[in-house]
Amino acid sequence: MKDFIGEFRVLVSYPRHIILLLIRLMLAYGFTQPALLKMNNIHETVTWFTELTIPFPALVTYLVTGIESLGIILLILGLFTRYISVFLSMVMLGAIFFVHLPNGFSVANNGVEIPLYYFTFFMLLISFGAGKFSLDRLFFEKGVDNE
Repeated sequence: MKDFIGEFRVLVSYPRHIILLLIRLMLAYGFTQPALLKMNNIHETVTWFTELTIPFPALVTYLVTGIESLGIILLILGLFTRYISVFLSMVMLGAIFFVHLPNGFSVANNGVEIPLYYFTFFMLLISFGAGKFSLDRLFFEKGVDNE
């Protein structure tokens, strides 16, 4: 009976790891366009951040752009997933409070709905890590079988 339960736990863990992989890839894809827009129009982004009354707009622009760009790569690879998810979740909180909150909840009004979903997905990655299909697993969990 003990072997059956162990095998069953391994079997049901695979969908979780596939879902974590899909979440990582979806988030990386979702950040690609905004990161490229910021990178290609960095001065306009600084101006926009200034208009939004974000403190230290030039510094924050470069930080956000760097975090988003690095985040895309690390999420795809599944490397340092928990750490980059913390930083990207802070970016999402900033987006919620400085950009989307005045517009309400609905995505139709550019509200907090989408950034809130992203924030929730980052909380999942912070809680569960990158899953088996990641470089985190390969480099940092060698010999450990967490399902």
